[in-house]
Amino acid sequence: MDLNLTSALQRAVESGGMVLTAEVMPPRGADPSHTLAMAEALRGRVHALNVTDGSRAVMRMSSLAVCRLLLDAGLEPVWQLACRDRNRIALQADLLGASALGIRNLLCLTGDPVRAGDQADARPVNEFESVKLLQQVSALNRGEDPVKGALSDGATTLFQGCAADPHSRSWSGLQRRLIRKCEAGARFVQTQMVMDPAVLERFQNELAKPLELPVLAGVFLLKSAKNALFINRMVPGACIPDDLIQRLDQATDPAQEGIAIAAEQVKRYSGLVQGVHLMAIKAEERIPQILDRAGVSLPPG
Repeated sequence: MDLNLTSALQRAVESGGMVLTAEVMPPRGADPSHTLAMAEALRGRVHALNVTDGSRAVMRMSSLAVCRLLLDAGLEPVWQLACRDRNRIALQADLLGASALGIRNLLCLTGDPVRAGDQADARPVNEFESVKLLQQVSALNRGEDPVKGALSDGATTLFQGCAADPHSRSWSGLQRRLIRKCEAGARFVQTQMVMDPAVLERFQNELAKPLELPVLAGVFLLKSAKNALFINRMVPGACIPDDLIQRLDQATDPAQEGIAIAAEQVKRYSGLVQGVHLMAIKAEERIPQILDRAGVSLPPG
């Protein structure tokens, strides 16, 4: 393995040790300073930082651009790439561009439907979905040109992962999809928010472990009971249980209770799977508090 061509995230995942990632959101505008400040607060706390790509089908700054800015700041990004807005030529171009920019980590996504966003009359593309995107990344990593046989300048060195929802209503469908993603070249999986450790344990033991696919469990910061109810109502597949909503509702400080819940999940989930992926939409500054409360930190060096 050429360490110059592998990311810190790849080395951490392949080592078998605990892996920590967190999510930052690009700005809805041309000034990246707030996003970069949120990322800076996580320096030394996580292995890599996911940068969302048009999440919820809402306009934001290019994920690829923010990833390059993070690299310039000495922080390791995970480029989230959604298929919704690009045809295959655009996806291929961006993958080659990411490789040239030194971006190594990639999360391949289908993308939220346009109707979920605030420009519902926009025209989606969806020529690829996540499995086809993973196949394309794998082909570029083998040095294959989609038209001319071989890439003239050599292969890419992208470390590609996929997403999965352990709370999926169709277990057989989830299994088939995960197998296809693994066969297409996924090297790790970051899950959607997980609210039930029993569900995560089943996902790990029955689906991911047989595929030898490292799992980073999604831990989502809840800010209040109202926030949790909104997520259950508006986010497809969300299933925040009543007991957690009641905890938030009865707490004298709901924000701190949300941090406590997330810290409990980090501790519990890190014993079930290889790592955790932290999501704290518009409250990324609270992620260090979650890690401190969970007693989790990166190993020295």
